[in-house]
Amino acid sequence: MATIIAFDFGTSSIGCAIGQDITKTARPLCAFKARDGKPNWVEIEKVLKEWQPDYLVVGLPLNMDGSEQELTLRAKKFANRLHGRFGYQVNLQDERLSTVEAKSYLFASGGYRALNKGKVDASSAVVILESWFENQTI
Repeated sequence: MATIIAFDFGTSSIGCAIGQDITKTARPLCAFKARDGKPNWVEIEKVLKEWQPDYLVVGLPLNMDGSEQELTLRAKKFANRLHGRFGYQVNLQDERLSTVEAKSYLFASGGYRALNKGKVDASSAVVILESWFENQTI
């Protein structure tokens, strides 16, 4: 069984979710505050030490036509930094419409009150990880 942690990269908040490849399901963990895309690396390290994942997934924000945007490059840089700092294999996953799906799920289960930024970002990381599971050919 492999444990995977996924990140939904953003410039002010980075959502985090955890899952495992047996059931191919994920659950939200938290959202890290970021300043211009730079997280508190100590907080991320604490989560990685606590959960000891086998590898990581970072959502790749693409335009609807599949082309890259400025945020795409910043998410790739974040993924490279995760690998460089902690030595984990980092996989990228197309995250188009993950936030829309996360908001829809949260709204359906808790109305407007469930739509706070941290919950949305962590839930978006769940969507990213579960879509990554669906695309794996194991």
